[in-house]
Amino acid sequence: MYELKVENMTCGHCVSRVTEAVKSVDPAAKVTVDLPSKLVRIDSVKNIEDLSAAMEEAGYPAQMPG
Repeated sequence: MYELKVENMTCGHCVSRVTEAVKSVDPAAKVTVDLPSKLVRIDSVKNIEDLSAAMEEAGYPAQMPG
């Protein structure tokens, strides 16, 4: 399970784009987005670098929270 912070998510469309980006790398991934806290939780067997790269390519750069 990975948890990433995506600062520029503001609406449901953003949530859909982030989810689609993750699923383009791992169609079986489980993606949970908490829009108010801007946190994305991803349950995936793929590595975090590939997942976050796909999110960044979609326009949603991610970083580790903290």
